[in-house]
Parts: sequence; structure tokens; C-alpha cells
Amino acid sequence: MAQVRTASARGGGHDCDVLVVGGGIVGLSTAYAITRAAPGTRVTVLEKEPGPARHQTGRNSGVIHSGVYYRPGSLKARYAVRGAAEMVKFCAEYGIPHAVTGKLIVATERAELPRLHALVQRARENGIPVRELGAAQIPEHEPEVRGLAAIHVGTTGVCDYVAVARQLAHASGAEIRYGAEVRHVDRRPGLGVAVRTRSGDVIRARVMVNCAGLHCDEIARLTGDDPGMRIVPFRGEYYELARPELVRGLVYPVPDPAFPFLGVHLTRGIDGGVHIGPNAVPALAREGYGWGVVRPRELGATLAWPGSWRIARRHWRYGAGELRRSLSKTAFTTAVRRLLPAVTEDDLVAAPAGVRAQAVLADGTLVDDFLIREAAHTVHVLNAPSPAATASLPIGREVGRRALAMLEEVVRP
Repeated sequence: MAQVRTASARGGGHDCDVLVVGGGIVGLSTAYAITRAAPGTRVTVLEKEPGPARHQTGRNSGVIHSGVYYRPGSLKARYAVRGAAEMVKFCAEYGIPHAVTGKLIVATERAELPRLHALVQRARENGIPVRELGAAQIPEHEPEVRGLAAIHVGTTGVCDYVAVARQLAHASGAEIRYGAEVRHVDRRPGLGVAVRTRSGDVIRARVMVNCAGLHCDEIARLTGDDPGMRIVPFRGEYYELARPELVRGLVYPVPDPAFPFLGVHLTRGIDGGVHIGPNAVPALAREGYGWGVVRPRELGATLAWPGSWRIARRHWRYGAGELRRSLSKTAFTTAVRRLLPAVTEDDLVAAPAGVRAQAVLADGTLVDDFLIREAAHTVHVLNAPSPAATASLPIGREVGRRALAMLEEVVRP
């Protein structure tokens, strides 16, 4: 990356060179990438919460995904494979708790066997070594798990993504402003972007990067850009296993390729506890972590988006099953017992939920890859759900590269 002449070097009324909206792992990775690629670039991060990683980053299952699921050549495939290795190295370098545990993807019905074999082929195309297992070999890895066949993916792991986000914030050298919710954006061609926060502070930057996650489409519209999609929030509900000794590592079902969700899985975390989930049900607010959290304006925006109704019509059977498992612990337990027959309803203890920021097009298509778009003085990250935490370091470099290229154009005499 060519040396960029910063705002401080040129003077003028800009408070920073690059303003990042969003203090989740993608926004902080972007700030980290920019300052490493172009030392001296002044970066400010605005985060509306009192600390980093309070939403998607801090409410997922903590898995370092191998990249086995994703379409060869896609950003998800390339960045997850690269990002998994980089995340393990990053955690080791900074002493962040992590473990490479490997995982099983288990077929429990004959109809799933062709999809399991397709995953083997996909893994090989993505350069990921996997081992195929018969039913008798599954207990060698997970004594309590039952299935017809499985594949073992050795590069999967777990880590503390909140600790990763904190380290990225510290190592970036960026100015991090917490409690700074963006309320207004004024973009002037040739000049840059001015952002006003809820408190009334105004921050002026040459380039803005939108990493607002659950609110990224709203920030895009505040900037004056039509994102061409809407975030439709899906809540993922988790349970903790009261008998964690039943699970050694990570166990996944064979996913339905029609959906970007991986199904209810078993994850032994770095703390030794085992989380089970998530399911995927519509959330009634962008930060709707329970059925009792309803924000009429946000719900109305979801219902007004034609893509929401098209998803519902197209996938109502799938959605009905997810809803039943949300409302019935018995139904959730039955789903888990397909993989782990020894589990009982009493073994499942409610745990905090998460919300996935899923981009949906007007025709009802669930955006299946990371989505990054550029506009004047602005880079928008418009779809970065799982495996974005795994892939955050390469995503941050790509977004940072675009922001620095844009900054170089802006400051060129």
C-alpha cells in the first residue's frame, strides 16, 4: 500500500482520516488493518455501546470455522480458510484463550448422506483436509454421539472473540469512542463525511467505513446510499449442557444447503462448558434477544421489506420447525437427541441468545456471501454474519485496503 498523506499532515478541518462506524470484530479488525498498512493514518472508531463486541461478536458460539461449508471461490470460503489459520496465530501471539479441537459433521438420516458426501468434495475444493468416518468410528471421537456417517474436520477450533476484539482495539492505536451512536451523516463530495452522534458530537473524516452490523443498512441510508438490501434479524437461541462431559469437542448436523444457517450444534467452549444451538427465528427487533423485546419501528421496517414476505412464503415449513423449537424446550431437546441420544430436557439450561444480521434482497434471496460495497467517501460492509468472526482479519484487510485506496484518491492534489 502506498504511503497515504494523512489529515494531520495536510491540515484542514478533519478530525481523522478514516472513521469506522461499529466496534464489533469486523470494525476493529478494519481499524487494525489500516494502521498496520499505513502507519500514521488517523483512525477513529465509533461504537454505540459502552464497550466492544456487545452484539454478534460477543454472542456467538466462539467457533473458529474451517471454511468447509462455503461455495468454492466465494469470499466466505477464501476468507474463512485464511482467517482460521490467522485467528489461531493471532490468539497464540497475544495469549488469547483458544483451542484447535476439530469437529464432527454427522449424518443421522439416510437422506443426509448425499449432502455429507457433497461437503467432503467442497472441503477438498477449498483445500481443507477432512476424514470420512463410518458409524462405528464416530464414538472414537465422540463416545456419546450417534450417526450413520460423519466427517472429521481437524482445523476447526474455538476462541474468545471478545478478547480478540479488545486486543484488536488496543493494537490498532485507533481512537475508540464508546457510547457514540451515529444519528446523522453529512457527506460532501470532495470534502468527506461529517457524522453527528446522539450526544451532539461531530466527527469529520475524509473516508467513512460502515461496519455497523445489525444496523449497517440504516447507516448506509443515513449516508444517502441505497444498500439494495435490508437486514432481517434472526435470533439464535442457546442452551448450556448441564453435563458437559457428554461432549468432547464440536459436533454439527449436516446443514441444509438452501439456508445460511448451520443448524443446532454442540460446542465445547474454551471455558469447558458446552453450548447447544442456535436455532434461527425472526427477531422482533434488531437487538431482540428474547420474544419480549419488540421495537415497533424496526419490526415495521422488516415487515415493509418485500423480501421478508417472500422468505416467509418460500420457507415457511423450515421456519415453522425453528419456531416450534424456540417455543418448546421438548422440541429443542428432540432435535438435539438426534446427535446426542443421552441428553434429557433437564440437561438443557437456558443461555444468552444472539441475533444474526442477515442481509435479504427484495426478491427474498438470503445474501449468501460477505457483501462489501463502495460509494463516495464510503465503504459499506453490508453482510458479515458467520463466519465473519473467523474471517475478521482478512475481511479487515480487504475493507482497509479499499478505505486506504479511497483516502489516497481524496488527498491526491
